[in-house]
Amino acid sequence: MRHVAEAMKRLMGKAIHSRDMIKEGDHILVAVSGGKDSLSLLWLLKERCMRVPISYKVTAVHVDPGFSTQSGERMEAFFAAHGFDHRVIKSDFGPLAHSAENRENPCFLCSRLRRKRLFESAAALSCNKIALGHHKDDFIETFFLNIFYGASISTMAPVQPLFDGKICIIRPLFMIDQKMIKRYADWMGWPEIPLGCPTAGASKREEIKTMLDRFYKNNKKVKGNIFHALQNIRPESFQGWMERKKELLS
Repeated sequence: MRHVAEAMKRLMGKAIHSRDMIKEGDHILVAVSGGKDSLSLLWLLKERCMRVPISYKVTAVHVDPGFSTQSGERMEAFFAAHGFDHRVIKSDFGPLAHSAENRENPCFLCSRLRRKRLFESAAALSCNKIALGHHKDDFIETFFLNIFYGASISTMAPVQPLFDGKICIIRPLFMIDQKMIKRYADWMGWPEIPLGCPTAGASKREEIKTMLDRFYKNNKKVKGNIFHALQNIRPESFQGWMERKKELLS
């Protein structure tokens, strides 16, 4: 399985270089949920900084959503055992998002509250970048989620400056398949640390995953074609739609 580890390093390095994600002196907050994606990201970023000719700092941050699974304690033990600079933040965001007053979209509120806390933590720690563990499948699934349920043609950005450039979100795993990350994490022997979310596996994203899996099984080129299409947008093909929108708004 060493070839999987080497492929992960190569693809993450390619992603970082292609978007100039990391520069000399950066302090990167790595958001670690406890899943295989974020654990892999944290490990590879720390490993990378020991062998590249630039210096940057990595701090792991875990936001415990408060579902009584002791994810905070388990992440604290993981960080300490492997020598990661870290912060563990306790919260009640999960139960709050799943309360009777917010039954329609608990995932949206929980995600927004946790993201806000990450921004606050980045400011407190003087981090200029936040690294998230989104991978190739996440980018593709978000594209279809936004079309079907958000009425927009959009997806995540590999690099996303915010607050007039004071903070920048980076996604160094955006070129890597979820299945490869799983194989890597399993080989490393990391236990997945669940957050205890009661709606996990029942989201709109899961519906999109199921739909896409059918296409992938029928044609192995489909995933790659979609991913490359997201980077090969032709604005001129939307010109008529944009002109019509301007007419309607004028």
